[in-house]
Amino acid sequence: MTGLSTESELFVATARAFLDKTAALSDYRDLHARGGSYDAAWWRQATELGWAGLLVPEELGGGSVSGCGLRDLAAIATEIGRTVAAGPLNPVSVVLAGLVDADNRGIHAQSIAALIAGEMVATWAADEPGRAFRPQQPGLTATRTVGGYRLNGVKDRVEAADRAGLVLIGARTDDGAVRQFLVRTDSAGVQVAPQPGIDLVKQYARIEFSDTEIDASAVVGTAAQTAALIDRQTQVGIVLVCAETVGILDAVMTMTVAWARDRYSFGRPLASYQAIKHRLADMTMWLHACRAITAGAVDKVAARDPDAAMWAGAAKSYLGEHAGRLIQECVQLHGGIGVTWEHDLHLYLRRATLYRNLLGTPAEHHRAIYAAARSTEPAA
Repeated sequence: MTGLSTESELFVATARAFLDKTAALSDYRDLHARGGSYDAAWWRQATELGWAGLLVPEELGGGSVSGCGLRDLAAIATEIGRTVAAGPLNPVSVVLAGLVDADNRGIHAQSIAALIAGEMVATWAADEPGRAFRPQQPGLTATRTVGGYRLNGVKDRVEAADRAGLVLIGARTDDGAVRQFLVRTDSAGVQVAPQPGIDLVKQYARIEFSDTEIDASAVVGTAAQTAALIDRQTQVGIVLVCAETVGILDAVMTMTVAWARDRYSFGRPLASYQAIKHRLADMTMWLHACRAITAGAVDKVAARDPDAAMWAGAAKSYLGEHAGRLIQECVQLHGGIGVTWEHDLHLYLRRATLYRNLLGTPAEHHRAIYAAARSTEPAA
């Protein structure tokens, strides 16, 4: 990320050094070989560096070095993308974004503190089977009981659900309103089943709620602010995914340019051929465009701009269309070695492909942007 203060640059440099030492590509492959996702001790170290508290105000134990937590958090996500590190940074951050904005955040102060300290992991369950990404229209139901609610339904594609102690869900109540609940995953009636995924270490799961009884204190926010909370969580989740994807593209382009300079064909560096130069120029243009639109979306979401949702959707759709294509071009420029298991390119391609279809596909965001643009067109 550009435009960082000196303090933020030091913060990001520290994060990069930490990732290079503890979450390099060799560690990624080792995690996969062991069937793991991330080490709990590693995540606690990351939280000691302040990663989990960037969106949390100081009075609740958080804070950021620049005063703009989302910008710092996006910079960390970009660094994570460069090594495709595992870890629950995105889901924990999204949950905290909702909790700290809720009018009843005091009820969840203990959970917020545990998440900041890395003592617990939380995740946001917004997707449901066989449906497009519609967090504002959940199919899961929450029926009123004497002391709280009874949950029934299924969420899927939930990141780190097998390691999370808490899950933030949206459900429709008896009166048709949408409310959010912070639920313990060890509650009676909650079943977590792992789901296969294209990424080798990012793990997802299906969560089924069968007559799960929860206390009224599990509610997050008021009925009036639930829609705003879900919008905020969606926007934060999208810009973090985009920022990580920018880190992925930066690493892949650096790797490919170095290869094109070092690899000789017919006695000349591969990069000296005009056709290769043109392809690299196009890819560089896409990279800069991806970086710029992501930075713009981060700024809009951080400022809570009225157009933040449109900016986040534009960034998600643009990266969804160009990130995979850029990495595939890099694979082609590497030749045969680019499609081998031993080369690291496919690790980046897996993560970018995964993110393309999470939190809304490019087509879904295109439709949302079109609908928003039509509704704001000036009268003739």
